Amino acid sequence: MRIKRAVATTIASALAIGGIAACDSGNANSKGNGSSSPSTSTGSSPASSGSATAAAKPSGVLKVGMPNGQQTENNNPFLGSSAGASLGYRYMIYEPLVMMNPIRPADPGKPWLATKWEWNADYTQLTLTIRDGVKWSDGQPMTADDVAFTFQLMKDNDSINGNAIPFKDITASGSTVTVTFGASQFVNQTKVLTSIIVPKHVWSTVGDPSKYVDKDPVGTGPYAIKSFTPQTVTLDVRDSYWQPLPQIAELQYTSYQDNNAETQALANGEAEWGFVFIPDVKTVYESKDPDHNKIWFPPNLGAHGLWINTTKKPFDDKILRQAMNMVINRDDIFNQGEAGYFYPEITNITGIPTPAGDSFISDKYKSQTVKLDVDAAKKLLTDNGYKFDGKTLKDKTGKAVTITLADPAGWSDYITDLEIIKDNLSQIGITATVNKEDQDAWFKDVDTGNFDAVMHWTNGGATPYDLYQNIMDGAILKPIGTGGVAGNYGRFKNDDATTALAAYANASDDASRKAALDKIEDIFVDQMPVLLTSASNVGAEYNTKNWVGWPSDQDPYAPPQPTQINALDVVLHLKPAS
Repeated sequence: MRIKRAVATTIASALAIGGIAACDSGNANSKGNGSSSPSTSTGSSPASSGSATAAAKPSGVLKVGMPNGQQTENNNPFLGSSAGASLGYRYMIYEPLVMMNPIRPADPGKPWLATKWEWNADYTQLTLTIRDGVKWSDGQPMTADDVAFTFQLMKDNDSINGNAIPFKDITASGSTVTVTFGASQFVNQTKVLTSIIVPKHVWSTVGDPSKYVDKDPVGTGPYAIKSFTPQTVTLDVRDSYWQPLPQIAELQYTSYQDNNAETQALANGEAEWGFVFIPDVKTVYESKDPDHNKIWFPPNLGAHGLWINTTKKPFDDKILRQAMNMVINRDDIFNQGEAGYFYPEITNITGIPTPAGDSFISDKYKSQTVKLDVDAAKKLLTDNGYKFDGKTLKDKTGKAVTITLADPAGWSDYITDLEIIKDNLSQIGITATVNKEDQDAWFKDVDTGNFDAVMHWTNGGATPYDLYQNIMDGAILKPIGTGGVAGNYGRFKNDDATTALAAYANASDDASRKAALDKIEDIFVDQMPVLLTSASNVGAEYNTKNWVGWPSDQDPYAPPQPTQINALDVVLHLKPAS
């Protein structure tokens, strides 16, 4: 899922939801590495125990900021372009069936609107038990019929079925919903379980759901919209809620004009919670209020790295890509390009981010880290037909190896990353040029394969499947010049990879699934189609002066990013500091 990058030195307005960096998509999974299979989960109290009455009356305001400019009034929860998605407040109104934690993918999900869920052995059928006693904000009860209706709505309207879930039969009986699918949903189970639910009595009358602006949203969440302006959206806590009420009476979402404006607001306390890349974060943000201005940017299972056009010679040669991977200084990229906090360094040879992905890494690779080794890279090249003419690397035809590295001019972290990589590649005789491009033109070039190499993100999900599928799946491969791609921007073609990815997605047992993932990792390590450098994050800047209970390394109950679905879980954990 492509998401707007937020870089504090410029207005970086890419496409889709949330003014956040490069790639989101950190869905989580109730199964660790796909090799333990409790397909039944159950529970009763997701955030806290007790009756649906708060211990103390909600009070105070939490001020949330995003750098997304003026907003148009649209609260449609299915649309990544809506104000509700851009600022994150849709998840305070509409709720999922299950709350998953993308930074702890081995953890079981928290029961939310569903109290129990069970998959059959091949993940082609899901049985849900829907929570009793939940009411929509207009007072009507939420039932299994609403859940079945929501799934049917997505089945009937591709425009709101963003994850292309192949729904088949959907039925409701009492408090039970049964859903069948056209293929195994093992790799999509988190996407299904975290689907937000809408009321049948409202949405059955709206016509095309992708065009419905949802001006007066009716949800099961603890907040409702109080007021909307293009700059600020205010939500009030409801009088009642199926869980204990949150302790925050009002949520105020401000959309700042650009990243610098949001950075300033976060630094001076005007905003208390946000997500933006701040290049000199210690000086610009943390030092302004060291006791209260905090950051936490945990990794998920998405990644960033140098995507290479594998159709262009000599970069179609895996030996050259392996050598390039051996000289990229990921530590410099993390500390200089990503300001020492934003996108954590990827250190494992498989490209799988850790610690989120530890349980997925094959035994043979668990201790294999990426090491800088210029001498070994040179030897690998010369042992395989490359030659050095002084300091210039010549390919097997005797031609000097050159490459153009490109990204949009305003994406300062990526541009810094490319400058570092340019210097790194010069150590093995490759002449690199960094092009700072117009953003729209760059997106078109990436889409059609008109590039040598670019810094770009991958998809992420509950397992490394989403990351690898995005990079290596031949099923989504399109020829150079053909746009509308859904990944595989480097046009990597490897039939074994495509077969292994399909085997993982459709495996009927854990042993087969593990064998397929091991094969996928083998192919990635051997082929190096993308030189992964950094993990995606689901982090945030936040202020503890007025509110405490934020997630942290010590208590990683949820990612802190305010546009993630887990933001609701965060709000339910917050309490007054005094």
